[in-house]
Amino acid sequence: MTPLAPSPFADRLARLRAKLAQEELDALLVSQPENRRYLSGFTGSAGWLLISADQALFATDFRYYEQVGLECPDFELVRLTTGLKDALPDMIGRVAARRVGFEADHATYASFQEWTEAVKTCEWVPTKGLIAPLRAVKDAAELAAVRAAVALTDEALASVLPEIRPGMTELDVAWRIESAMRTRGADGVAFDLIVAGGSNAARPHARASRRPLQAGEPIVIDIGARVDGYCADLTRTVCLGRPVDEARFWEVYNTVLRAQTAAEAAIRPGLRGKEGDAVARDLIAAAGYGEYFGHGLGHGVGLAVHEEPRLSRLADEPLPAGALVTVEPGIYLPGWGGVRIEDLVLVTENGVEVLSQASKEPILFV
Repeated sequence: MTPLAPSPFADRLARLRAKLAQEELDALLVSQPENRRYLSGFTGSAGWLLISADQALFATDFRYYEQVGLECPDFELVRLTTGLKDALPDMIGRVAARRVGFEADHATYASFQEWTEAVKTCEWVPTKGLIAPLRAVKDAAELAAVRAAVALTDEALASVLPEIRPGMTELDVAWRIESAMRTRGADGVAFDLIVAGGSNAARPHARASRRPLQAGEPIVIDIGARVDGYCADLTRTVCLGRPVDEARFWEVYNTVLRAQTAAEAAIRPGLRGKEGDAVARDLIAAAGYGEYFGHGLGHGVGLAVHEEPRLSRLADEPLPAGALVTVEPGIYLPGWGGVRIEDLVLVTENGVEVLSQASKEPILFV
C-alpha cells in the first residue's frame, strides 16, 4: 500500500514549532487571517489558533464548528459560546504555557488588554514576522493554486481587451474583466481591480471610476484573480489606437519594459530585495524618470496579494528560492498618465520563471 502523503499543514506546524523553540515561546496565539489559513486550512472568517510544541487548538464559535472539523484535521476544536477571553484560561492551561506569543502586527491594543486581563499566569510576548518567512516559500499545492490564478487572469484579460472601445468607462472595463474571471472559475478578485486611463493612470493605485476611456491615451490595467484562496497580480498598459503623444508614450513604455526585463534577468536566490529594486530603478533614473518611479519594484504574492518578500529600496533580506514576487516598474507623469508593466515570477535556483504570459503589445486596434 502506498503511504499517504503528509499533510502540508503538519509540515507547516512543524516548521513553526521549530521557530517557537528558537524564540523560547511555549505557545503562539494566531489571529491574522492569512496566517490562520496557512497553518490550519480554515477558509472561514473567524477563529484563533493556539499552537504549542505538542498541541494545536482552534477556537471558534457555533457558525464554524462543523467547518473546522472538515477543514482542520490537525487541530482540536475549542467551542466558543461567549468570547475568546473566556476560553483563554482553559486553553493556555491545557498547553501548560508560561510564555505565550501573540501577533503584535495584527492584534489590537484592546484585544491585548483583554487577553492579559483574562490570563495573568503567563507572560504575553509580542512577536512580529514569525510566520511570514514560512509563507514566503511556496509548496507544491500553493504553486498549483497560484499558477491556476495566473492563467485565469491572463485568459480574462485576453478575452476583454478586444472588447474595449473609446467611451467605455473604467468601471465598465473593470466589471467585464471581473466577470470573465468569475465565469472561468475564480473564487473572486484578489483586490479591487484598477483600470485607469489618461491622467488617472498617473496615480499608481487609482480606483476605477466612471471616467470614459479615450482613444490615444495610456490605460493602466492592474488585475488579479483568486483561486483556492491564492492570488494573482498582473498589470498591463494599453492604448486604444495610435497614442496621441506618440513620442512620449513609446519613450516611457519602452523604458519601463527595459527596466522590467533587466530586473527579471537579474533576480535569483540570495539577491537582496533592494538590489533587485536597484536594477530597474537605476535604469529608469538614467532615462530621466527617476523621480516618477515612487513605489517598490515588487512584493510577494500568495494568500495575500501583498506579502513577503519585498523588492524595494528598503528591503535588505535575500530572496529565497521558491518565493513568488511581482516585478512591476512604473513611470507616472502628473497630468499625462502612467505606464506600469507587472509580471508574477517564481524565484528558482537558476533565476526566475515568469508565470504571467499576457501579451505586452500595448496598442489595441479599434
